[in-house]
Amino acid sequence: MQQKSFGKLPSGKLLEKISKSPQYHDGHFQNSVNTPMMAKGVSYFKILVEFFRKGIDREPVTPVPYVKTDLKTLPDGQLVWFGHSSYFVTLEGKKILVDPVFSERPSPVQYAGTKSFPGTMRYSADDFPDIDLVIITHDHYDHLDYNTIVKLKNKAKAFITTLGVSSHLIYWGIEEARIQELDWWESTWPFAGIELIATPARHFSGRGFTRNKTLWASFVLKTQRHRIFIGGDSGYHDDFKKIGEKYGPFDLALLECGQYSNYWPYIHMLPEESVQASKDLQAAIYMPVHWGKFRLSIHPWREPVERALKEAEKLRVKVTTPMIGQSLQLDSIASGSTWWRNVSSYTSAAEQVAVDTFAQQ
Repeated sequence: MQQKSFGKLPSGKLLEKISKSPQYHDGHFQNSVNTPMMAKGVSYFKILVEFFRKGIDREPVTPVPYVKTDLKTLPDGQLVWFGHSSYFVTLEGKKILVDPVFSERPSPVQYAGTKSFPGTMRYSADDFPDIDLVIITHDHYDHLDYNTIVKLKNKAKAFITTLGVSSHLIYWGIEEARIQELDWWESTWPFAGIELIATPARHFSGRGFTRNKTLWASFVLKTQRHRIFIGGDSGYHDDFKKIGEKYGPFDLALLECGQYSNYWPYIHMLPEESVQASKDLQAAIYMPVHWGKFRLSIHPWREPVERALKEAEKLRVKVTTPMIGQSLQLDSIASGSTWWRNVSSYTSAAEQVAVDTFAQQ
C-alpha cells in the first residue's frame, strides 16, 4: 500500500475545496441517487468464488485483431479506440487522450491482477505525439494507470479530471498548474473552440481500501462541428436524459457496455441499458466501450457487444464497432465489423456452438 501506484488521498487545501461540492456529504462523494455497491444478498466472497471459476468464453485464446495506426500523423477529426475505455481524439487541431491505460494489467502492481487479452497490447506511450490534453474520468486502475501517466507526463501539456483526482497526479510528479478539476455540470474551455463539460455518472471511486474520496464523471466534448459524449463508468440513471436535453444531440456516444453483473447492477450498465442511454442522450451513433481488453467481470468476453448489437437493432440505434487502433472519421463514422466473432476463446466445442448460436441470433 506504500507503492506510488496507489496514489494519494486529497488533503489540505484540496480537501477543503472538494468538501464544498454539492456531491460531497459526510466525508465522501455520493451519487445523485441511492447506489448500493452490490445487489441484495450478494457477498464479496461469493463474487470472488465466481470470478475465479472457469466460465464459458471468458477470455480469448487467439490474438484480438487490431490496426496499427500512425498516431503521430493522424489527421484532424479522427478517433482511435485502444480497447476498454482508452481513446485518442484529434479535434480543432488539438490532440486529446482519454483514460489512457497501456500497462499489461489494470492493477497497482504488474505482477498480479487480470492480464490484458492477447493481441491488445499494441500501443504504448511511445506511439503518441505531444498531447494537448489528457482527460481522466475517475481514479480506478482501468482508467487511471500510474505507469502510463508517468510515461506520458512529459508529453501531455494539460490534464482535466474530476474533483480530488489531482491528488494522485501531483503525487506522481505532474505540476498542479497543468491540472484542472471539474465538478458535475461545470464547464471549461481548454482551447479556443473546444468546450469540456463534466456531467454526472453513477459509479464510485478509490484505489485502496478507502472509497469515494474523489469524484467520478462523464464528459461532454463539444466543438462547433462535433459533440461527443465520453461516458466513463456508470450504472444507468435518469441524468442521461438531462444531459441529452441540455447538450445533445450528440454525434457519438462512447458508453460502457462491459464488466457488468447482476451482482453489481447499479454501478455498471447492462448492454441493453447502455443502448437505451445512447437514446436518452440523443446520440446519432453509439459506440460500446469498456470491453475487449480486460476481464473484470464474469460474463463471456464477447457477450457485451453481442447483446448491445441485438438491443440496438431492436431500438433502431446506429452502432460503430471499430477494431483496436482503427481510426474513425468523425464526419462519417463507419459501422465497423464483427471482428470479435473470428477470435477463439476458452470454450469446449459444445460451449463454442452455444456462443456462436447466440452471436447469430
